[in-house]
Amino acid sequence: MTSPSQADLTVVIPTYNERDRLGELIDRLFESAAAHKVALEVIVVDDNSPDGTGQIADDLARTHTMQVIHRSGKLGLGTAVVAGFAAATADVVGVMDADFSHPPALVPKMFAVFRSTGADVLVASRYIPGGSTPSWPFKRKLLSRAACLLARPLSPIRDAASGFFLIRRSIAREVTIKAGGFKICLELIVRGWPTKLVEIPYQFDDREAGESKMSTREAAGYLFQLKDLYLLRFSTFGRPTRHYTQFTAAEVEGVARGR
Repeated sequence: MTSPSQADLTVVIPTYNERDRLGELIDRLFESAAAHKVALEVIVVDDNSPDGTGQIADDLARTHTMQVIHRSGKLGLGTAVVAGFAAATADVVGVMDADFSHPPALVPKMFAVFRSTGADVLVASRYIPGGSTPSWPFKRKLLSRAACLLARPLSPIRDAASGFFLIRRSIAREVTIKAGGFKICLELIVRGWPTKLVEIPYQFDDREAGESKMSTREAAGYLFQLKDLYLLRFSTFGRPTRHYTQFTAAEVEGVARGR
């Protein structure tokens, strides 16, 4: 691992069979961060990928500011993120996918908005103006929208099911995560109760290589997760008031350019 004296941002990337484009993703992430003068650390958490993703990540760590966490099996995205947060060195931590569904060029812009607003959590959203899922079939769009609508009483975030977000490390590390699946962002928002929430739009581009990890089992797990979070949310009183801000794509660009 190559490490700076202090990273501005740590991005956690959970992987399972992602060898096809991991190297390209890492290169683009660091190029984008350098262009915006962001000191970036990446933590790849690999669940013993049979396609050799873990070894590729080890090779990349020789020339990039990276850590690689090797786990014994496919233990779930939620626990992978928790493991990455525990190893992070920056005060701000983020999560993104390894398959280019989350654009790497947006990461330093997310960090610029996070820093300028003093946010506790910033979510890249498919479901505010400017966000989109252009390649999704109608059924997938419907299910995803339904998942987010079910979570609306828990959080002002429109895309609480997003897997692309930044959060203060101090908040993330204080939360005991109960969910092992996709919706780690919602878990952190409800259990950690960040008070300053920001949402920015992005276009979700479906993976071009590898296989989607979405499954019926994950969907069922989400419903159980919602039940637990609703019980927690409406049995806990006296929590601080939250402040929610939505940005347009143009506003994000303006912040990133220092305007």
